[in-house]
Amino acid sequence: MEIRSFNDWISNFRSSISSYEYYINFDKVIKNAESIKIELNILNSLIGSDNVEKDFEELVTRYPETLSCIPLLLAVRGSQIYAQDEDGGFDYDFKKMNHSVEQYKVFMKKTGLFDMISKHVVNNLFDFALGIETGLDSNGRKNRGGHLMENLVEKYIIEEGFVKDKTYFKEMYLVDIERNWNIDLSSLSNQGKSAKRFDFVVKTNDKVYAIETNFYASSGSKLNETARSYKMIAQESKNINGFSFVWFTDGIGWKNAKNNLEETFDSMEHIYNISDLENGIVKKIFV
Repeated sequence: MEIRSFNDWISNFRSSISSYEYYINFDKVIKNAESIKIELNILNSLIGSDNVEKDFEELVTRYPETLSCIPLLLAVRGSQIYAQDEDGGFDYDFKKMNHSVEQYKVFMKKTGLFDMISKHVVNNLFDFALGIETGLDSNGRKNRGGHLMENLVEKYIIEEGFVKDKTYFKEMYLVDIERNWNIDLSSLSNQGKSAKRFDFVVKTNDKVYAIETNFYASSGSKLNETARSYKMIAQESKNINGFSFVWFTDGIGWKNAKNNLEETFDSMEHIYNISDLENGIVKKIFV
């Protein structure tokens, strides 16, 4: 087996693997805003109103469905909002009115929405909602980022001719590996007590490879825990015939938590980074 230098290996770690689609999912943003476009355009009639409370009451009485827009104008997902002050607390339902129009007017006034609308702070509520949707979608970057390394690894697996649900599998539980290929993995599951799930499983003619992937752009306590956990899985895997554990990881977050990673690197046969992927490691190990 080729002797690798840990310091050389970690020196190639990347600061980011963000794709163009990582930042904002505009298809989703536009779809969400379009779903309430009619209601928002009705509410636009209140912009610049000299008597916004009276106009709001008349509008909601005639078009109660316009209330469904209100949570989004406050950057809230869902149709229910709780708010309280010295007068008590109220659960507001904006899908099906559960209070008088007067109480909804209190909500609009105390949240500042009446001021924003009547003072012409915004020119168009649909455009405003589109902006809010964009901001809310940016919160989804963590979830999208969590899949970036998975997507990268999967690309290389596919390039080597593996076929999804035939020779490679996504998010497969340990118990399914045991069932599909009659492999005893009880040492990895604490005698069946742990419901471990791997990001990928690759099946070759004579071996099953369980794969974990992650990318850490920033450091934290989780990194050391991950390194220790994967080291244990790798050590236990050495005693299981026809089974290997593979870990693809990267990210400059490791550079502030490299001691545990180095221990794992020294004891693991199959631990790789993005540079390894680019240099054809998938073809070398999955044979």
